[in-house]
Amino acid sequence: MNPTEPTFSAAENNRYSRHLLLPEIGLAGQQKLKAAKVLVVGCGGLGCPVLQYLAAAGVGTLGLLDFDTVDDSNLQRQVLYATADVGHPKAVVAAEKLQAQNPFIELHPHQLHLSAANALELFGGYDIVVDCSDNFATRYLVNDACVILGKPLVFGAIFKFEGQVSVFNYQQGPTYRCLYPEPPAPGDAPSCAEIGVLGVLPGLVGTMQAAEALKIVLELGEVLSGRLLMVDALGMRFQTIRFRAVPANQQLTSLEADYAAFCGEAPEAAAPQRAPEISADDLKEWQQSGRPLQLLDVREPHEHARRQIGGQLLPLGQLAERLGQLSPGVPVVVHCASGVRSQKAAQLLLAQGFSHVYSLRNGLADY
Repeated sequence: MNPTEPTFSAAENNRYSRHLLLPEIGLAGQQKLKAAKVLVVGCGGLGCPVLQYLAAAGVGTLGLLDFDTVDDSNLQRQVLYATADVGHPKAVVAAEKLQAQNPFIELHPHQLHLSAANALELFGGYDIVVDCSDNFATRYLVNDACVILGKPLVFGAIFKFEGQVSVFNYQQGPTYRCLYPEPPAPGDAPSCAEIGVLGVLPGLVGTMQAAEALKIVLELGEVLSGRLLMVDALGMRFQTIRFRAVPANQQLTSLEADYAAFCGEAPEAAAPQRAPEISADDLKEWQQSGRPLQLLDVREPHEHARRQIGGQLLPLGQLAERLGQLSPGVPVVVHCASGVRSQKAAQLLLAQGFSHVYSLRNGLADY
């Protein structure tokens, strides 16, 4: 055996025995997996199954990139997390659970916002990048960084009941920009927070992403390079379309200055600041005082039905189009289950000219 190749303990041999039995994988393949370094961008609906299967398979180093915290609305599809994890950083929580799942691998949580300033340095430490993000600005940034660095990119996306999987920049193959030269117009592709998503769909798509990543590491089978696999979960139909490389998209030398602006979104520099927060005790005192107050619940109706503390129900996904139901001149206190959605809602209200807006710190958990 080559002294530089990874070795395995008896416990590892037993753990990976079903891989070792496959002639196409065997010891040599498992050594490739242990030596591999894979970065997963996004630890949400797609990232959870990708991370779980790559960790179980024995990928030696996994990077987990996500700046968000767990919200109770995530639990319908982000199967790594539980109720007790609400409010905690996704990358950190996921790393802890994956380490418990497989103690023989290395986990590196990156709790940060991916940007043009840090993407190249971060991606440089990994062999493969798996894009499990949920917005176009990140997808174009991830693609461009992978093209510049020569890293294979495993792509996945979901929309309501439909999903897509492909592999970009693999062995000089087509890139994301070859398939999607321009981002959609703002508003043409709403997020799952606005329109919803079938809970099992990211599991289906994420598992296929994990399979593609393993095939790249193991150098097995036919990788989805130059092909887009589309799945319709309602009809359980699969369709594959082919697309070609555009040489100009394979020869990028620099990143965009501002990917949010490129995709027609608000510039990163104009990102909303964190809204003021109010404690549960202060809110109760306010309610008892009789002073003017608009109490706004941005949870979903089924959550509101289980527990409520008064006020008006306007789910976060509907808030922007129903602002006319609120009075800009009256102070607003926004609440949800944990304080994550209420913070986003409060930022939206402040941006729309509401002058006195507060988010209930830690949500109903402290009330």
